[in-house]
Amino acid sequence: MPKKASELSPLAVKRLTSPGMHAVGGVGGLYLQVTASGARSWILRAMVGGKRRDLGLGGFPDVSLAQARERAQADRDLIRQGVDPAEQRKRARLDLITAQAKSMTFAEAARQCHAKRSHEFRNAKHRAQWWATLETYALPMIGQLPVADIELAHVLRVLEPIWHTKTETATRLRQRMEAVLSWATVSGFRSGDNPARWAGNLKEVLPTPSKIATTKHHRALPWQDVPAFMAALRDRQGMAARALEFAILTGARSGEVRGARWDEIDLDARLWTIPGERMKAGRTHRVPLTPDAVAMLEALPRMEGCAFVFPAPRGGQLSDMALAAVTRRMGADCVPHGFRSSFKDWARSSTRFADEVSELALAHISTDATRAAYARDGLMPQRAKLMAAWATYLGAQPVANSKVTPMRVAG
Repeated sequence: MPKKASELSPLAVKRLTSPGMHAVGGVGGLYLQVTASGARSWILRAMVGGKRRDLGLGGFPDVSLAQARERAQADRDLIRQGVDPAEQRKRARLDLITAQAKSMTFAEAARQCHAKRSHEFRNAKHRAQWWATLETYALPMIGQLPVADIELAHVLRVLEPIWHTKTETATRLRQRMEAVLSWATVSGFRSGDNPARWAGNLKEVLPTPSKIATTKHHRALPWQDVPAFMAALRDRQGMAARALEFAILTGARSGEVRGARWDEIDLDARLWTIPGERMKAGRTHRVPLTPDAVAMLEALPRMEGCAFVFPAPRGGQLSDMALAAVTRRMGADCVPHGFRSSFKDWARSSTRFADEVSELALAHISTDATRAAYARDGLMPQRAKLMAAWATYLGAQPVANSKVTPMRVAG
């Protein structure tokens, strides 16, 4: 039992300024600790479970002498009951932190999940779209609800209004809500099943998307008509026409061609290397260039200070509408992206190349076979032969019954 100290008055306590431990009396073991810097705080020195402990009771003068004595007495009462006051306070703090964490709203969970996934997005546009879908449809309805309380009914409340009318958007929204709730569970902000999960959950109460959403395919020319179209296209002037010609020769997407830069192209090696951040699949894609494609590139004018292969008239990147306008002015019932389908149909109908070769030429890596081929060498030798055959076919004389009439119109 500590020696009982004289009870100091509030004024006497106020005058304690020399560094050290000053007994203030009133409760055994109660001290005012003064540090070398002048900071003062209350300490209860007591035996807890056979060990001497210094228990902090708060700073002075925020905690008055009277309050310090009350806290010290309360701690001594707990010690007599076999309770460690410090451990009890630690558990209380943890319980409070846990309770506060579980009060996190769905909106805040969505923000944190979005931030954590930022490195996974292919580009800034995809990152913005991911957030915009949640912000538009989910946050107005459930954003302020605790993420721990989100249930199936809340998810349905968000999805049902657009499930039939905006099925593709609703499907992506469901996936993103599932990701947010999964992040919240792993991070300790909720527990239990994920109410946005499809299999064995939403699948039982919502129609399958493929049965209510009609896939809109890009309009494409029959492959038999593409040589005639190319003959007409090569007679047209303008950078958009050349970009479309290059897209058809390479089987590339419009955005990949419009964003092509000279430093991606090795004319000597006849190779175009598209960085992963510009590819839909997020992987670097190598495109073998045929002599026709190389000759076309070598004939292109270069705009000083512009890195784009196919720049807009005032510099910068061509718009997607620029290429579409070419097909429209030529009177062709197709869109630029549709030539990828024409190429695929031609490869299947008129060549003996394995399907994986044309799939990799189109940068489709969706099957085990194409993934395996990609992992080996991308089937570059076979793809070079395939693209050479395609270029030869495109330069062939149009068939007699072609629906595309070669036009000699500049523009």
